Amino acid sequence: MSFKNVVIVAAKRTAFGSFGGTLKNVTATDLAVISSKAALEQGNVNPDDIDHVIMGNVFPSSPDGAYLSRHVGLKSGVPIPTPALNVNRLCGSGFESIIQGARLLQVGESKAVLAGGTENMSMCPHSIYGAREGSGLALGQSKLVDTLWEGLTDSYNNTPMGLTAENLATQYSISQKEVDEFSVRSQKLLAEAQAAGRLDEEICVAEVKKGKKTIEFKKDEHGRPDASVEAMAKLPKVFKKDGVVHPAAASGICDGASSVIVTTEEYAKEKGWTPLARLVSFGVSGCDPSIMGIGPVPSIRQALLRAGRSLDDMGLIEINEAFAPQALACQKELDFPTEKFNLDGGAIAIGHPLGASGARITAHLVYAMKQRSVEYSVGAACIGGGQGIAVVLQAI
Repeated sequence: MSFKNVVIVAAKRTAFGSFGGTLKNVTATDLAVISSKAALEQGNVNPDDIDHVIMGNVFPSSPDGAYLSRHVGLKSGVPIPTPALNVNRLCGSGFESIIQGARLLQVGESKAVLAGGTENMSMCPHSIYGAREGSGLALGQSKLVDTLWEGLTDSYNNTPMGLTAENLATQYSISQKEVDEFSVRSQKLLAEAQAAGRLDEEICVAEVKKGKKTIEFKKDEHGRPDASVEAMAKLPKVFKKDGVVHPAAASGICDGASSVIVTTEEYAKEKGWTPLARLVSFGVSGCDPSIMGIGPVPSIRQALLRAGRSLDDMGLIEINEAFAPQALACQKELDFPTEKFNLDGGAIAIGHPLGASGARITAHLVYAMKQRSVEYSVGAACIGGGQGIAVVLQAI
């Protein structure tokens, strides 16, 4: 469907912390509180005006995970009567929260929605399954399971996410040279964007305890600006002995949150809020789980059809870089120029806190369209299990 008069009036995210890095001890809930408070302040939105809170999250990695969206709302000052909802469409959860918010606006159930996504992957626990059975653990059944690692394998077809990227590399004849050059490009573009200050508008300051001190965290820390094709040639392959995916060709396992406030043009005008961009349409689709990374292709096509636009109309195209060959396969299938593609780096450099990335991409496009004088853009992500999700935005 296409949306009528749905606008974004605020979009903020934390900088993304590397795995076991600066944000490792900040729960996903508290990360989203930081980005949500920043969004409310940026948009000059009183928390009393929020009618619903929707937060995407994949791994409930802290004890309060089941309550995440509710706690985000309450800790951000949203009134007690305002309901909240956790959503999990895996890597598309951040996009999904925004889409769900827009749907509430369309049916008149809400006038303003605080949406977004958050993830602390560093906190993902190890679990012991079967410990509740009988009086204790059976002999040999005390094995610890890494919930993060297991969650990155699709048990339906027993395929790790990285192997689905290898499948696409084979299907689309993507070479090691292409993979390495794309991975280095992501790192270099992020470094350039950081140096030029192009990410400053989307990132909010997070005050984080580090030892006995409190520091201001405001720069994505997963990036490797000194990355090179030569160095990548020395890295071992992870999922397939003769494959193309090494650690530097995969999205960063990271921690972070992003929050977006959506409302209608009419309500924004009534409240005196300044629209930053228009949410035009969305697309969600399924695909073969063994090549889940191609999911953005049908979802982008669906979103464009609903928007009445073509890919040529899109001045910027952001596809989450789950893996280099996955992103390249989408580009080859859709046949669009590199000059429009992830121009400030992608998840290989920035990182991919699963539930947050869709909202991160949305927030980034809001500001990037203005910076680059672009009217339309599309953002998308592949989804483990074989899905894709996309949104079309219009600058205001």
